[in-house]
Amino acid sequence: MPDAWGIESRYVDATDKEQQVPTEVVERLREIIGTPTEAAGPLIVDEDEQTHTGPGEVVLEDGGTVQVRTRTPADLPLGYHTFVGPSGTERGLIVAPRRCHLPEGWRAWGWASQLYATRSRQSWGMGDLADLARLARWSRQRGAGFLLVNPIGAPAPSLPQQPSPYFPASRRFRNPLYLHVEDVPGAELAADDVRLAAAAGRELNDHRTIDRDAVWQLKQSALEAIWRAGGAGPEFDRWYADQPASLRQFATWSVLVEQHGADWQEWPAELARPQGPAVAEAGEKHADRVRFHAWLQWLVEGQLAAAGRDLAVMQDLPIGFDPHGFDAWEWQDLVALEASVGAPPDEFNQLGQDWGLPPFIPWRLRAANYQPFIDTIRAGMSAGGGLRVDHVMGLFRLWWIPDHNGPGGGAYVRYPTRDLLSLVALESTRASAAVVGEDLGTVEEGVREQLSERDILSYRLLWFEEDDPTTWPAKSMAAVTTHDLPTVAGLWDGSDLESQRRLGQQPNEESTAAIRDRLAKTGGLDDDAGSDAAVLAAYELLARAPATLLTATLDDALVEPERPNMPGADAHRDNWSLALPATLEDLESHPTGDRIAEILSAGVGDATAT
Repeated sequence: MPDAWGIESRYVDATDKEQQVPTEVVERLREIIGTPTEAAGPLIVDEDEQTHTGPGEVVLEDGGTVQVRTRTPADLPLGYHTFVGPSGTERGLIVAPRRCHLPEGWRAWGWASQLYATRSRQSWGMGDLADLARLARWSRQRGAGFLLVNPIGAPAPSLPQQPSPYFPASRRFRNPLYLHVEDVPGAELAADDVRLAAAAGRELNDHRTIDRDAVWQLKQSALEAIWRAGGAGPEFDRWYADQPASLRQFATWSVLVEQHGADWQEWPAELARPQGPAVAEAGEKHADRVRFHAWLQWLVEGQLAAAGRDLAVMQDLPIGFDPHGFDAWEWQDLVALEASVGAPPDEFNQLGQDWGLPPFIPWRLRAANYQPFIDTIRAGMSAGGGLRVDHVMGLFRLWWIPDHNGPGGGAYVRYPTRDLLSLVALESTRASAAVVGEDLGTVEEGVREQLSERDILSYRLLWFEEDDPTTWPAKSMAAVTTHDLPTVAGLWDGSDLESQRRLGQQPNEESTAAIRDRLAKTGGLDDDAGSDAAVLAAYELLARAPATLLTATLDDALVEPERPNMPGADAHRDNWSLALPATLEDLESHPTGDRIAEILSAGVGDATAT
């Protein structure tokens, strides 16, 4: 049981052994969390449910009012309302659906794309949103119902550019590196600048390793030229006027990064807090540059929406954000900057993991009416195609590591699960966005059952599941592998295991051998079968799963042996920076990708995304 701070002093590890957390770890976490207060936070009720409030008035989200004697009526509309007591005191009242959006009978398959790696001949050194639109058109023609893309959260607008999409400066705003500059409104006003930058950008396609710094410098210069030429226009002006204060805050932060560096914790003291007068003064002084950074967000929003017109685009939500980035700067009073989240040792990560991301302090998040959580979920669902929640167990508890003690020196801290799941359901319903919970690793008893009750899809991998795919749950997204695990070719030919050895990763060789043997046996593969045969065998097995969603990687479509990311090897490998070995144009005629599409289309029937 957790203590008053939400800390669990005992936990059951991945081998079903009970572990005791050292007393000094518990004490340090209590210091970091601080003494929880009795701050009320919002009332969150399920639809058709009444709750006791006493006399007062409910001010509905649309401005209407409902009088209350003792209990709220059961027919309040879904949404964010306010309860006003007799003395004028206010408290949030949120009415949420019991389940997330999930169309009945929906089944579909789709590609999982590392967008930066998905280049066409028109790319400027990395995949962009025009490439995503092209991938969507081709995928739909081949029977796909959705695309799953890596997180596209904003990094700091400085050098070096952060390569990991799972370490964003903000989860609410987006990365302008993904802009296709030639499609920007007003690009013709700076045609010469854009043409020169495009030529230099396409030369970067000659290199397999993606140079984000070079891409950013070229795109920034071209975008600045368009801005100076008056490329924004009245449509942007109207959009900008309607945006919440957080956009202006983000754009101001972007200007401050350009002036003082990417780490706000090293800025002059008067800029340390976003509400300070010096920050407001900087925003006014550099108003044009603030508008420029806001314009970049408008452009990304428009190109992302265009990419999603042909096919639903499901975004991926990282578990956290850079402690030196925008979200941490704006919400610094709500997060534990002296701690980071990760995972204790388990079968596939025998040293455990420290992701370097600061956690929200549960009681402070509730006292803030969960607004940071709501804003983050809403941003991730804004494209409407769905949301994959990385490490969904974080809605229940998170492994906190104080003071970078090392992954084994942490403890679990509890979160207000019912409230968070209700908020996810409300935002999912409003956006008509399905939700997938990435529930890999150490999953405590009862978590998957609660997720299923909420229509949050589980995440099942062929590499991890020993049971026949036909037995997997229908409420799931099924895949062969992920960005952090071996591709089929890398597993089959042994090159991934050899890479782990070379990089000193202490691979679990016994488990890897067991997965390969299982693929050979269940897939009917001879030991000397080629990697392309192994890929098709893996997806034949996957197609047998009754899962709502089936997912294939573009790496497997191209029989690529190198995975996108090798956890823990950033210093020795170009993680998150390896382009696919073929362009989109070549992918569209690749026989293995074509065959995977046929296999998965047959597996789901003729169903398409709703």
